[in-house]
Order: sequence, then structure tokens, then C-alpha cells
Amino acid sequence: QVQLEESGGESVPAGGSLRLSCVDSGYSYSMQCMGWFRQAPGKEREGVATIYTGADSTFYADSVKGRFTISRDHAKHTLYLEMFSLKPEDTGIYYCAARPVKYTGSCGDALLSEDFAYWGQGTQVTVSS
Repeated sequence: QVQLEESGGESVPAGGSLRLSCVDSGYSYSMQCMGWFRQAPGKEREGVATIYTGADSTFYADSVKGRFTISRDHAKHTLYLEMFSLKPEDTGIYYCAARPVKYTGSCGDALLSEDFAYWGQGTQVTVSS
């Protein structure tokens, strides 16, 4: 059974930095695309960043470009999201997601479609002004 477990969320002041981690386990096949999503209070979930694991190609929401970096350590089965220059509007629950290689379609398009097979439980990020 595939499991995704996020960690690293905490409360930080505006301008601060955080690194989120997502450890995946329970499968032996390859994941085609992995990503980070977030949901702010009272708002719908939105895509933050995705990574095509075959080439480590990355895709970002306009709101986080230049401030966030998604990466994947294949040996450690860990997905990261490094966040810099955090803003109060970055506050929310951050979710890790993954889908196996049988999925078709662009990993970049998945940022909007949220077409993923597996989701973590989320980790809370709070940015105070």
C-alpha cells in the first residue's frame, strides 16, 4: 500500500523559510509525477509545484515561482519543497501527491488537474505577518 508522509510544517514569520519533506513507501514501481498542493482556510486546494521524476523537470504555480523549489531524492524516496521569502498568503495545509508511470498526460498539466493517485495527510504551514 502506497503511503506518503509529509513533515516540516510549522509557524514562521513572514520572510522566513521552511523545508517540507514527503517520504513515500509501500511500492516497488516508479512514480511518473509527484507534487505539492496546498489548501488555505476557506479556499479550494491549489497546485504549488510538480516534478516529472523521469527527468526531474519541474513546474510551479505563478504565485511561488522564484521562491519555492521542488526536488526529489530518489535514493531516499523523499520529495522536498524548499520555501523562501514566505508570505502570509502561503499559509495552509500542504499535501504531497504522487502518481505511477501508467498515467499519461503532462506533469505540468497535473498542477491544475490534480490528477494524482496517492495523497498524503498534509502538514500545516502558518506564516504570520
